[in-house]
Order: sequence, then structure tokens, then C-alpha cells
Amino acid sequence: MMFTSSWKIKKIVRLFLQIYLNFNSKYMKRFLTAVFAFFLVSGIFAQQQNPVFDSVLAKQYGADAYGMKSYMLVILKTGTLKTDNRAFVDSCFRGHLDNIGRLAKSGDLVVAGPLGKNDLTYRGIFILNAKTAEEAEALLKSDPAVASGLLGYELLTWYGSAALPAYLEVSEKIWKLQP
Repeated sequence: MMFTSSWKIKKIVRLFLQIYLNFNSKYMKRFLTAVFAFFLVSGIFAQQQNPVFDSVLAKQYGADAYGMKSYMLVILKTGTLKTDNRAFVDSCFRGHLDNIGRLAKSGDLVVAGPLGKNDLTYRGIFILNAKTAEEAEALLKSDPAVASGLLGYELLTWYGSAALPAYLEVSEKIWKLQP
């Protein structure tokens, strides 16, 4: 990032030139040049404050200083249970969809969706608003498709925008047909 105002740069350059021109030693001039270069580069890459930062909103979403937070990423995959009982499978997946709605409404589920066909037997993802794997597993146990073994899962910690849950309000307004 760059300095926000060029007068700071001009002031620093003027000061450097005054000091530099008053020294006769070439070694001292080299030293001062190196010091000046260090401070110039440090200023160029210094972190800047966000002029529209909203501390109340950041706190509401649990954001750290970078506007980020940790979530639990769940990769749903084909489970170990194999069955031909269509009524049972339909019931579990109806419960799975209902559970997604319940978790989203409570704020525990931030993102959910299926994955396209793949060779890894991955079926979908969840991003859970959970701090630990234990919290995430407790939420997953409430899903009938997971509890029955029709779906398995892998858990990973994911660091993303703390504002991610804000999309849910809009998401609720744009679907036409509920699955």
C-alpha cells in the first residue's frame, strides 16, 4: 500500500537531503541512503486503516482485525450405508434438507450446496459457523442423512470473511422454488 498523502514523502525527502548534504564522508552518505531506503520501503508497505471500518458490525460478525474468522468446512461424501430401501433414503434426504433450513435459520450453517459428479464421492459442502470440530460434529449429528450413514463427512478449519453470513438475508429473497 502507498502513503495516503504525498506531503509526508516530500517532507521526509527534504529532511533526508538536508542531512545528506551536510555530511562529507562517503560512508556516512551510504549509511544514510540505506536508512532512508529502509524507511521509504517500510512506509510504502505499511498497513493502512480502513476508513469505513464499523466496529459494531465487526463485533456482530465476530471479525478479527482483518475482517475474517474461522469456520468449519464440511465436505459431505457418500456414506458407508448402502440400501435399496427407497422410502428410507427419501425420508433421510428430506430430513437432510429440512435440517439445512433449520441450521441456516439458527445461524449455525452459513453455506450449503451440492457438488457436481466427481470421482472422489464428494456430494456437497457445508460451511458451519462453529469454532471447533466437536461443535461441527454435534451439528452434523442432527442431520438424518449423516446420522444414518447415507452421508459421511470430512472436516477442515476454514478462514474466511466474517461477513459471509450476511449473504443469507439476500439468499432467502431470491429462491423461487424450495427443494
